[in-house]
Amino acid sequence: MTGLEPGVVLERVEIGPVAHGGHFVARHEGRVVFVRHALTGEQVDVRVTEVNRRFARGDAVAVHRPSAHRVVPPCPIAGRCGGCDFQHVEPAYARELKRRVVAELLGHLAGYEFTGEVEEVQPSPLGWRRRMRYTLDASGRPGLRAYRSSEVVPLPDGGCRIAAPEIADPPPDPSRAGGQLLGVATADGAAWPPADIVTERVGELSFRVAADGFWQAHAAAPSVLVGRVLDGLRPKAGEVALDLYCGVGLFAAALVGAGASVWGVEGDRRAVELATQNVPGARFLAGDVARRIGRLPERADLVVLDPARTGAGADVIEAVARRRPRAIAYVACDPAALGRDLRTAGELGYRPSSVTAHDLFPMTHHVECVAILEP
Repeated sequence: MTGLEPGVVLERVEIGPVAHGGHFVARHEGRVVFVRHALTGEQVDVRVTEVNRRFARGDAVAVHRPSAHRVVPPCPIAGRCGGCDFQHVEPAYARELKRRVVAELLGHLAGYEFTGEVEEVQPSPLGWRRRMRYTLDASGRPGLRAYRSSEVVPLPDGGCRIAAPEIADPPPDPSRAGGQLLGVATADGAAWPPADIVTERVGELSFRVAADGFWQAHAAAPSVLVGRVLDGLRPKAGEVALDLYCGVGLFAAALVGAGASVWGVEGDRRAVELATQNVPGARFLAGDVARRIGRLPERADLVVLDPARTGAGADVIEAVARRRPRAIAYVACDPAALGRDLRTAGELGYRPSSVTAHDLFPMTHHVECVAILEP
């Protein structure tokens, strides 16, 4: 990109609309620059951090005309730590920005008009994160990685602002300098591995989860998502349900509780072992979902999809559609992947009857969506 290189500061750049990924769109001499730590309508100075043939990336380093929605970040290391990219945004407006991203992506990729809001979920906007992975610097002080960097940014006094208080401020550990420290807050209190397995509770149900395995980070996320999936699917006793990317059995347990016969598939073998213990009334297979789905019943009434950030993909969506379920619940942590998979589902005769969005990652650009698809 002519005239641009990392380290250059562009002065008085006009900031345009929000883009997926926590950036805002700006232009310099006709070229697109994706800017972090800015807001639509602002005029800022931008330090360029990355340049390629199609666009550049940069950080706002001075604000000449601030947005009315700009606030003082609650965390002293905001802008240096790579974890929170919306600390400078008034929380209600951050949810509005996420709404715009969801609406734009689902409209562009899937032709779906999203008319809802991004729902606030307590605790918010601070103290919500129940799993934290800290990096210890060369002296053993805990910190967090800088954005797209191996640099360790030391924690501020009082610890990480979005972490649950029990795991927000771990003490230094010179004996583990340069290593990592995982903190998990559960209903039983804080656990710092080497504890191998922790117990999570959702309502009256308990789930054994690997301390370093997948579980929703927000304290209320499991109950919120299970409630939304059950409301959308309306399971009935005797129905056949598939729980794909099932983890340790969160949705499978809810479906079994409603009287469904449940098959789950998960790529993490350890998670499948735990799912078998957590939900003895369901059957589970370990392996790649696209390959294992052929071993599941040829007909299914209900399907839950909760894939990783990259989405389920066309092969899985096609295999699901062939089973002609009466309803599909798709839980998505990336609206772009959701949009691509909704487009594929639409080509196969399934369209969303509803999409809800939930702010399960306050102070960041991330948003969780639940789409209910029906023939």
